[in-house]
Amino acid sequence: MDKRKFLKLSTAGALSLITSSALLCCDATIKTPKTITKKAKLLPDNWIWLRPNIEKSTDYWKATFARIRKAGIEAVLPQVYASNETLFDHPTLPVKARWLEKIIPLAHAADLQVHAWMWTMPLNNPEFIKQHPDWYSVNRNGDPAHTHPAYVNYYKFLCPCNEEVAEFVAGNVEALGKIEDLDGIHLDYVRQPDVILAEALQPKYDIIQDKEYPQYDYPYSENCRRQFKAQHGIDPMNLGDDAPQHEAWRQFRYDAVSNIVNNHCVPMARKYDKTISAAVFPNWESVRQEWHQWDLDAFLPMLYQGFYKEDIDWIGKEVKKAKARLKNAQNDKPVFSGLFLPHLGEVADLEKAIAVSKANGASGVSFFGYGNFKEAYMGVLK
Repeated sequence: MDKRKFLKLSTAGALSLITSSALLCCDATIKTPKTITKKAKLLPDNWIWLRPNIEKSTDYWKATFARIRKAGIEAVLPQVYASNETLFDHPTLPVKARWLEKIIPLAHAADLQVHAWMWTMPLNNPEFIKQHPDWYSVNRNGDPAHTHPAYVNYYKFLCPCNEEVAEFVAGNVEALGKIEDLDGIHLDYVRQPDVILAEALQPKYDIIQDKEYPQYDYPYSENCRRQFKAQHGIDPMNLGDDAPQHEAWRQFRYDAVSNIVNNHCVPMARKYDKTISAAVFPNWESVRQEWHQWDLDAFLPMLYQGFYKEDIDWIGKEVKKAKARLKNAQNDKPVFSGLFLPHLGEVADLEKAIAVSKANGASGVSFFGYGNFKEAYMGVLK
């Protein structure tokens, strides 16, 4: 299928999942326990995020996976789509290499699960930007993300209130779902730009964010404004500086992102019997990411304490808070602490981070990332 045809039709599989009762910005919260895939009953305890390198040989990856498994890690999360081109077979996005298909049997031979790590809401492909400028999120100043990205150039986030965007994202999940031997799909950037950055990151951009400023406040696209006005009789753009305190508008945006997950990504993953998980933020309000309402099989919160100017004990406190939110939402799925290895340089620090995670209810941990996994860490999980 050529790209023009795809852009009109999106994925047939995604369209079959969208009914009149599952419109964007519908109630996307969890009401009753959902069925899970067979594979979701066999979740690993310990995971590691893995950057790609398509130039490395088969022998290199065999040795790498053997080392990962020897460390006590049971699943790899290889990054195979970072918002422009893919490292797996895809019907419409440019395919740089079929690297994922290459490494799956190698990882399985080392007794490792493979959960493909994909970016969800950013889209930096020039052809799609040119053809679909209306797909992009807009801030409270009226500036679209593809022309005025916040913080960094790749923050070209899509609008969660656009049905074509939902179909596009579901199509990316489907392309991964069709890879027969893949164990799971791991969502990243399932959100909007940070309206308030983690405290330690603000000096990097020479900013002070003591409130929600309009240039970082998303989404205010025509679709979002129209849909919210139809429900509440208010154009959110007219709220001005009062917008951050408007509870209905805040919840509407949480629900818009949740709808992408619950009504598009999750059904598509389960159609192909794939486990589905996500990397999520502890400061979920700041990225419009009410993830305790998502019907995933697992959550990997990125508990990178250094970015929040916190100590290691904070990791355990955040796990405890996450488990409480999930339980209150009748969605008590497993949590795996995402640990940022550069902030846990000493073996004793990493051991403590693992211990406080498990003591507060984590089912295991995930390391970011393999490039920072030192030889000294090899025994920490044993």
